[in-house]
Order: sequence, then structure tokens, then C-alpha cells
Amino acid sequence: NKAAATWDENPGRVRMAHDVAQTILLTIRPGPDMDVLDIGCGTGLLSLAIQPHVRSITAIDSSHGMLDVLDKKIAAQGLANVRTRHVDLEKDELPGPFDLAASSMTFHHIKDTDLLLARIAGILKPGGKIAIADLDPDEGKFHDSNEGVFHFGFDRLTMKKSFDAAGFISVQNRTAAIMQKSGLDERVRTFTVFLMTGEKRE
Repeated sequence: NKAAATWDENPGRVRMAHDVAQTILLTIRPGPDMDVLDIGCGTGLLSLAIQPHVRSITAIDSSHGMLDVLDKKIAAQGLANVRTRHVDLEKDELPGPFDLAASSMTFHHIKDTDLLLARIAGILKPGGKIAIADLDPDEGKFHDSNEGVFHFGFDRLTMKKSFDAAGFISVQNRTAAIMQKSGLDERVRTFTVFLMTGEKRE
């Protein structure tokens, strides 16, 4: 909540969200008949990039502060097809059904990612798509503080197995974004973000 007001002032963060959104648009090619769930939407950088291409977006997050920022953007832009909802991903039921569930840089904050993948599969329509973007293994160096971080990135092969176990087919991955960032030791490191996609069996 404290970070929400200045979240979008970080150009690297905004650029990374843009790159992830463009990769989703090129990979999934969402259309005007699709209803989308943005999981861990933050200030809506991903939602608002996808919004012009789809019928509706439901943007969920556990932070009221982040959702407040997104609500102001929605009002300022007069958007009728984006709505927000406060959801604790560890405890609350996910809304549904949806044609696409997308998420950017949220999974490393989730303790049981296998359980969340199974829950996402449960709220997708038959043939629905999933698109999850997160860090490749980062040795715990990406965040200035690892409070609330449960995974220091993900091995792509391991994540694919989790997708398979959740019932997704046609699972693919690609690099979605590359980001250079200095840590507390002031050393600049390069981090990569992958996008993993799949489809729910019909």
C-alpha cells in the first residue's frame, strides 16, 4: 500500500510491464470476445495495456492501495470494460469464468504456486488460456527486500511441469522482458522475465 502511490514512477518497472503485455498480445492474441482476469494487477500496467483488445478485464489484487491507483486511472480514462476487485490470493475464491488468466510478477509472492495454478484452471472456460510472467532464477537479488518473496525466480522446466500437473496443454515459454537493476550493493545485474502460456483442456 505504501508503494502504490509512486509505483509507476519507476521507468524500469513500467517498461517491463509493457514488454510483458506486448509478449502476451503477440502470443495469446486476445480478441474482442474475451473476458480476462489479471491476477495481482498492481496499478494496472498490464490490464490497461491489454484492455483495448478484449471485451472485459477483471483486475484483482490484495493491496487496496494498488487498486485505488488503478481505479483512478479507470475513472480518468473513462474505461467501461475494466473493473477491480480486492482478492487475497491465498484465502479468497477467484472470480470466474474467464477466457484468459494473466499475471505479471506476482507468482514469486505466492507460497503455493501449484495450488494457485490448479485454482486458475478451475475458473477458466474450456479452452481458456493462461499467461504467467515471472522471473527466471534471480538468487534473491532482484528485490531490495525479500519480505513477502517466497521464490527467488522459477526454473522454466519446473514451472512447465506445474502447468502440466494443473491440466494445461500446449505449454510454451519465451523470454518476455530483460531488465537491468542495481541492488543494495549498487552492483547492476541483468534479470530476465519469462512468459509461460498454456491452454485448458476442452
